[in-house]
Amino acid sequence: MSEEKRRGGGDETVDGGPGLVYMPFVIMEELTDKLRLLEYDRNLLRKMNVKPISRHYFAIPTNPGEQFYMFTSIAAWLLRTAGKKFEQPQEYDDPNATISSILEEVRKFGHAVDFPPSKLKQGCGEHCIYVLDRLADEALISTGFRWRQPNYPEEEADEENIVEDDSELNLNEIEKTMLAGGGDTEDFSEDEPMLDLERMNKLNLNKTDASSKPEEILESTTDAVDWRLEVERVTPQLKVTIRTDNKVIHLDKLHDEISHTLEKIASREKYLNNQLENLLQDFRMAQDQLAETREKYRQASGGVTERSRTLAELTEELEKIKQEMEDRGSSMTDGAPLVKIKQSIQQLKKEITQMDIRSGVVEHVLLQAKLKDKTSQNKQAHSSNTQDGFII
Repeated sequence: MSEEKRRGGGDETVDGGPGLVYMPFVIMEELTDKLRLLEYDRNLLRKMNVKPISRHYFAIPTNPGEQFYMFTSIAAWLLRTAGKKFEQPQEYDDPNATISSILEEVRKFGHAVDFPPSKLKQGCGEHCIYVLDRLADEALISTGFRWRQPNYPEEEADEENIVEDDSELNLNEIEKTMLAGGGDTEDFSEDEPMLDLERMNKLNLNKTDASSKPEEILESTTDAVDWRLEVERVTPQLKVTIRTDNKVIHLDKLHDEISHTLEKIASREKYLNNQLENLLQDFRMAQDQLAETREKYRQASGGVTERSRTLAELTEELEKIKQEMEDRGSSMTDGAPLVKIKQSIQQLKKEITQMDIRSGVVEHVLLQAKLKDKTSQNKQAHSSNTQDGFII
């Protein structure tokens, strides 16, 4: 990496190619390995009660506040590991002062810092990785750590040298195994023959002679009935040795501690229940009162809902009445209806005059008809009287 990309590391040319973009990830992985060698998880993270950082934690921006706090905390711990007196930064400390103090200690170690302190405020990036990597190197030097030559594993043995497990044991080997394993037990007497599975496995693994393998399939000449009788006779004498595991003792102690802790918790619960009995009763009473109040509120809310509906209906009716009054008021102040009334009166007067004329004409016609009718009647009466006189 160049001098600008890898701060203080002048082992790369200026034109490093496109791979320089991914160099912070590589250095971050190396930094993670160095922190593990320094046992930062046990010496720092447990005290801070935080999880271990990932291998690309400071290479990718995620949470600036959290990353800056982790950067300053790890840097302060590395400085203390390297033998410097440096206080653990707090969240309320001035970030500029904290960064200046860390860079000052880095310069005292002789490392070049050719970037502004503001680059470290992000809590991530190549500058933060560079500072932590240099401090991790100084901490490893202070603790006396030295890189050793790698130990390469030896090549595996050939298949011919692999120890094969022979599952069949003759009776003499079983008896020797039982007699040899009889003295390692505490629950059985030395006179009783016992079957030690562990010793049998060791005995099988020690049989590595390849020449003992038969070239042909073996055929048994033993009578099956005799073999079954021998097995029934030997079976009661065969006993499996189960060695005591230290984990059982540890589990028993852990079980006792957990039982004792549970008893303490139960007694403490009883004590707290006795001490808080009055408060619990008050709390129950308060809950009952709260339930009653909620029920009253629910009932009152129902009445309020009904009244709200009635009020809405009255309001709607009132709006209708107001609209009618506004229409009437506007019609009263408007002169158009009055003009229409006057015109209607004039029209009525004309019609009345015409009706009067028609009535007069009809009366005149009727009068003329009546006069004509009366004249005719008089003529008829006169003529009848004349005719009667002549007759006399």
